[in-house]
Order: sequence, then C-alpha cells, then structure tokens
Amino acid sequence: MDRKTEIEKRMGEITELLTGDQEVNIDELETEVRSLKDELKEIEQRSKREAMAKEIQDGKTEVRTIEQPKEEIKVNEIDKRGKDLAEKRAVTVSSGDIVTPTHDKGTIKESFNQVSTLLDRVSVVPLDGGESYEAPFEIEHGEGNYTEEGQPYFDTTVEFGYASINKTKITAYNEITEEVLKLPRADYAGRVEGSVGKALRKKITKEILVGSGQAGEFTGIFSANATAINPATDLEIGDIDKDTLDDIIYAYGGDEDVEDEAVLILSKHDLRKFAAVRDDNGRKYYDIVNNGNTGRINGVQYVINSAAGSLSTADDGDYLMAYGPLSAYEMAVFSPTELKRSDDVKFKEGMIAHRGSVFAGGNVVKFNGFLRVKKAPTV
Repeated sequence: MDRKTEIEKRMGEITELLTGDQEVNIDELETEVRSLKDELKEIEQRSKREAMAKEIQDGKTEVRTIEQPKEEIKVNEIDKRGKDLAEKRAVTVSSGDIVTPTHDKGTIKESFNQVSTLLDRVSVVPLDGGESYEAPFEIEHGEGNYTEEGQPYFDTTVEFGYASINKTKITAYNEITEEVLKLPRADYAGRVEGSVGKALRKKITKEILVGSGQAGEFTGIFSANATAINPATDLEIGDIDKDTLDDIIYAYGGDEDVEDEAVLILSKHDLRKFAAVRDDNGRKYYDIVNNGNTGRINGVQYVINSAAGSLSTADDGDYLMAYGPLSAYEMAVFSPTELKRSDDVKFKEGMIAHRGSVFAGGNVVKFNGFLRVKKAPTV
C-alpha cells in the first residue's frame, strides 16, 4: 500500500470517528487532518512534477491543464479575502452563526482555550430580525380522582409559566497596528475573524450561567430572574466527597424519574476536587475522563465553565454548579454575527480597528430544568 492510499484510508477513519458516537479529541484530529492534507498535497505536487519532467524528456510539447488541488483553492480564497481587507476601508469580514466557532489558520499560536463549549450545546433558536419573546413551559398538571356515578367529573388544572427571552446586543472592539499587515494575508484574515469573534463567544457562554436577567442582559441559570427554576430546589453542599455526585443526580427532576441525559456544569477547580476524592483504600473514587472542555465523571457528562464558582473561593450561598439537560436553556439569535474592519478610526496613528456584534438572548425554558448547587453556610 503506497503512502497516498494510506493517507486516504486514514482520512476515512477520521471521518468515521467524527460522525460516530464515541468521544474523540477534536483538536488532535484536526491537527492530524491538517498534517495529512499537507502531506497529500506534497505527494500530488511531486507526482505532477515528475510527470511533467518525463514529458519534457520524451519530447512532448503540448500544454496541459493541471487541476488545482482543493486545499490550494481554499488557501487562495483566504488570500483573496485578506487582499480585499487590505484595500477597502470598511468591509464585512464575517457574517455567520455565533454558535459555530471559526477555526483560525494555525500559523498564529493560540493561547489556552478561554471559551466554554456550553454555548454550542444549549438549545439555539435562529430568529433573524426577530424581537424579544416569551417561551411557555409547563409547571404542573393535575391529578384525577374517583367520581361516583352521576356526579360531575373531578376538576384538574394545568399550570403554565413563561420565560422572557430578551434581545440583547453583545459587542467587541479592538485595535491593532498596521504592522500586522506585514504578516501573510491568510494569517491576517484569520486573526481578524478569530479575535473579535471569540470575544463575543466568551461573553455569551459566561452569561448563559451568570447573566443577571436585567434589561439588556441574558438571564443566566444562576439568576434570580430565571423564573422557571424554583429556588427551593437549590442544593447546598459544604464539600465535595463520595456522596456529592449521587446527591446531585437524585435531587434533580421529578418524583417519578431519574434523568439520564443531564450535564453537570462546573468550574475546573471543583472538577479537580472530584478528582481528589479517595476511597477507603486511598484510590481515586471518581472515574474522570477528560476531553478538553468536556468529559465524564463516573459516566455523567460534565462541561467546564469558568463562570461557575469554586468551593475554595466562594462565599456562603454562592452558586457553584448546575445540573440538567442543556436543551432546557434556550438561546435565541436575532441576527447573524457581524465582524467589521476600518482603517479610518485612527488613520494618523496607523491603527486598524475591528468590531463585532450580535443580537441574542437566553433563558431557562423548562420548569426546574436545572438543579443549582450552592455553597452551604459555614458551621
């Protein structure tokens, strides 16, 4: 089996991994795919060079049209976009969905991940051009009763509530020097799209948890304005021990079911506390599988969000975690994400301005859709 066939086979295997149900490290697979594509491109180019050289040696003079590789076409498209940015004053460089992150070109070294994937996993409703609205949810349905012959049917009622999802404006702005233009155009285009776009995502993913719910702001899971959650269901913990996960699982939901699709939202600090719990023999009590921003604790899914509190630093009564199906939180996107660049703002100083904006809003839309965990008062 030649190397080209091996690469194509491996690309097929990666495709199966990405479309399958098992957990994978997307960052590692993305790096491997990029490396395989580069190697495949090099093999194809070398093969074409050898073919052309043979034709010359054989005395053939006809002109041949060589198909441009797809990866090269993509690079040229990015280069063209960078050229357009360099020649225009104000131009829209991106207009898309705030939920799907943009993968920047890898030649600019990134910092550690600063955006929780919580944003990509909640329920998203696209409402381009829409306005604020109320999402109804069922609180309780009645129970029937015995009725004697000839007597009126027993009255039952169904109680509903409404969660307000208000349109908010999230913006980000930064300036860079014109020297950045000396970088390759493709890198510059990625930098423009990435820096401001990630800033928008970073803000929204935190607001899903801690947004105050006041005018012009998201209503977060921890907010008192999340009217779908009854504060009486909040769970208090003093420390993380062998019973903590079971206490959370069985405290969530109604009296008839134990939910099996819920996700635990917590900080990295408290995830470490789970990892530090030991059994009577000194072995780790919790089996934790880490996969970047997500993973499992004894089979229970978790997602890290730095906006969650930590037992080590929280005050009494502060919220630490939330547990529930992420579809119980609804985020409405009222406009595409818009990223723009302008050379005019500080023309004399040679500064280039970038700004981004998106109209969105969110709230808990299922009655007691999340169990909120907070720090118990110190005794």
